[in-house]
Parts: sequence; structure tokens; C-alpha cells
Amino acid sequence: MHNSKLATGLIAAVTISLSGFAQAQTQTPAPAPAPTPPLFATTKVEGTDNVYVFRYGNHQSMFVVTPAGVIASDPISYGRPQAAVTYVAEIKKITDKPIKYLVYSHHHYDHIAGGKPFKDAGAVVVAHRKAKERLAVLKNPDVVLPDQVVDGKRTIKLGGTTVDLVFTGRNHSDSSLVMFLPKEKIIFAVDFNSLGAVPSRLAINDSYPVEWEASLKKTLALDWERQIPGHPGPGGRLGTKKDMEQQLAFMTDLSTEVKKASDAGKCFDPATKEVRLPQHATLQGYEQNIEWSTHRWCGYWGRGI
Repeated sequence: MHNSKLATGLIAAVTISLSGFAQAQTQTPAPAPAPTPPLFATTKVEGTDNVYVFRYGNHQSMFVVTPAGVIASDPISYGRPQAAVTYVAEIKKITDKPIKYLVYSHHHYDHIAGGKPFKDAGAVVVAHRKAKERLAVLKNPDVVLPDQVVDGKRTIKLGGTTVDLVFTGRNHSDSSLVMFLPKEKIIFAVDFNSLGAVPSRLAINDSYPVEWEASLKKTLALDWERQIPGHPGPGGRLGTKKDMEQQLAFMTDLSTEVKKASDAGKCFDPATKEVRLPQHATLQGYEQNIEWSTHRWCGYWGRGI
């Protein structure tokens, strides 16, 4: 009897063990975590001879190499001075030509702090007039004041390359310049066009709602096909006119719905809880940012802010 119980127990233990082994063999292994991208990277834009993207962390800039020198943008060194030093070093790996210009996309520090290495290299700093006015008052020691300013438009021609600096109106800021390469049909446009996403709280905090829509329309009217954004797009991809049209549609629909809520006396609350745009719910960051966007448009339609 004792031996029979022992045998039965052994058989049961083996059966359980084999069952567990079989389950382990059939379970789908957990996906490996995505590799951490390097701190910085320099990439030539596909289909071009001289247009590059420099990325450092979650910020990025465009620079153009010509036989007569380099046209660079945004030092992206806020709180990390090594970024601008790295940026200049990356340019020097590609060309021994001097850095002739450094163009500020707009006046916000996270994109334009850290210009001293470029200035030391001989670059002329260019920005919108409003950017210089603001920066002159702020006197931040990490931000180099522009040497030259743009009002509506300026064209830089260097070494056979043409870059148009275009002010398309107030949007995320009142000093945003679009860098447009007409031959390559590429623009560098920062922070006022999110690729497949709802703008973040920081992007809309002090923005100009209805003027932002007009600015997107003016930018779309330029003859471009690809956009280099100031922050990496999904998968590092460049933007398209479809992305910008999608952002414009979101803002136009939002404005319409918030105005209705404002006319009904619902701004700021309960409009921020009630206004929803299900047709745009697939945009990245929709759930996190729809209330911030509604709040800002309520400020416009409900308070005149």
C-alpha cells in the first residue's frame, strides 16, 4: 500500500512538472525592450546632397552644407551646453567650411540656448525681429542675441543653395520663422506643427489660437513636401503636408466646438470636460492634451485672451 501511494505521488509530480514545462514552451516570450537611442545623431536627409538633421535628446535642428559655408539652425542646448559643442563638432566632421549663419526658429530657450560655440566659429545669428526684442529684454546669458533680424521674409543664398526665412504669422509663438529650401522642397518648422499628435500643454500655453490656424494655411501654401520638425517625429520620420493638414483640421474643429461652448457660457468649465473631438481621437496625446487645448481656446473665445 505504501509503495502504491509513493508511485502514485511520483507519477502526479512528474505529470505536473511536464505540464508546467509544456506551458513554458508554448508561452510567447515577452518582447524585448526597444533599444535606447544614442544621445545624439547626425543624419543626412534622404534624397538630398547637403541637408542634415542633428538630434540631441528629444530636440533636433537642420543644417545645410554648401561649398561656401554652412547654414545652421537652433543650438538646442538649454541646460546642456555640451549639445552645442557636439553640434559644431558634428558639422566639422562633414565639412571644413565655416559656419556662416545660425538661424533661430523662434525665441524659446529650449531651442535657441547655447549659441556661443556657433558665434565663436564666426556665425551670423539671424532671428525674427520679435525674437530679438524679447531676448534683449530677458538678457539670458546662455542665449546669444541675434545680429540680424527678419520681418516678413529674407532669402539667404550661399554656395549655390537658397534658403528662404519666412514669417507665416503668429502661432505657437510670435517669432516663428520657417526655413524653406525651395529646390529640395523641405521646410524646418518648429513647435507649431505636431506630427500626428495633439499639441502639448507647453505648445499651446501662450499661443495665438485663430492666428495659428492662419499660420498653418500660409505654411501649407509654400511649395514643400517634407518637414524637419524641432522634435523627432514618430519613428524619427519627417513630416508631410498631410500632417499639417491634420493639425489644421483639429484646430479648426476645436475652435468651432469651443466657440459654441463659450456662447453657451460654458468656458472654462464645464467646457474643458465636455468638449471632445472623437474624429481626432486617434491623434497621439489626444486624451492627455484635449483639455489643455480646450482651455486655451476657451481663453480666446470666452475671455478674449
